[in-house]
Amino acid sequence: MKNSRYVFDATAANFQTLVLENSAKGPVLVHYWSPRAGPCMILMPRLIRLADEYSGKFLLVMLNTDELGRLARDFGVTSVPTVKFFRHGQVVHTIHGAEPDTEFRTILDKFVARESDRAQSIALRAYQGGDIERACTLLAKAAMDDPANPRIPADLAKLLMLRGDYAQAEDLLRFLPDEVRDDTEIRTLLAHVGFLRVAQDAPDLESLEQAVAADPGNSEARYQISAIKLVGDDYEGAMDQLLEIVRRDRPFRDDAGRRGLVAVFQILAGERDDLVARYRSLLAEAMN
Repeated sequence: MKNSRYVFDATAANFQTLVLENSAKGPVLVHYWSPRAGPCMILMPRLIRLADEYSGKFLLVMLNTDELGRLARDFGVTSVPTVKFFRHGQVVHTIHGAEPDTEFRTILDKFVARESDRAQSIALRAYQGGDIERACTLLAKAAMDDPANPRIPADLAKLLMLRGDYAQAEDLLRFLPDEVRDDTEIRTLLAHVGFLRVAQDAPDLESLEQAVAADPGNSEARYQISAIKLVGDDYEGAMDQLLEIVRRDRPFRDDAGRRGLVAVFQILAGERDDLVARYRSLLAEAMN
């Protein structure tokens, strides 16, 4: 471990600075390991080689769970090897087991600094200065220059959505490479812009509610109500309508009720976990 300048040993005293504070500057990987576990000893040199390969774009921290069991448990580690990716003081990804190097590279590339990040920063400053058109132009160029950077299309889609260009934002996200489109933030944005487009084209809420009152099986009206309520941050109201579509009309729009609920779960993930858990249970009941 001492052969690399980018690899450090964790202690109870240095964890706050070494991991949490340093993660504000860039990604920090913590390898939770035990000298008694063979897979840990196989993974360790591979991670060290990756740290050298990335030349300081991330820090690698080794945490011996035999010595620091409580610190490991504080972060939910129950088996080794486990590698947690820290950014801005939070765990942003976890890999359990000795996964292939390609898996680690895929996740790392989402968080390490890239050349296109500079263009992204300039674009965001333009937006903060009120020049949304220039911001969009800069981000569009950055996305073309570095199509594998998921942060660029995510920010561009957000700006397009703020500008009301929902169709353009949806097309941008939908036609990203598979590995980029599978990013959690991209999937959530794609779900959100889909609802925005439905809400944008929908009749007024009062007319839709009257249509459902006259015909409770009107799935199209229910779906439009759910979109309007979601855009208005009425998540329970939106999910109630989607759940009713699942109960009454599963084939509607290729299972749009269930898929819509899953999309809302993604939007709310980490913020309203209690609400998500309740509606996940209700969805399971409706499907059985």
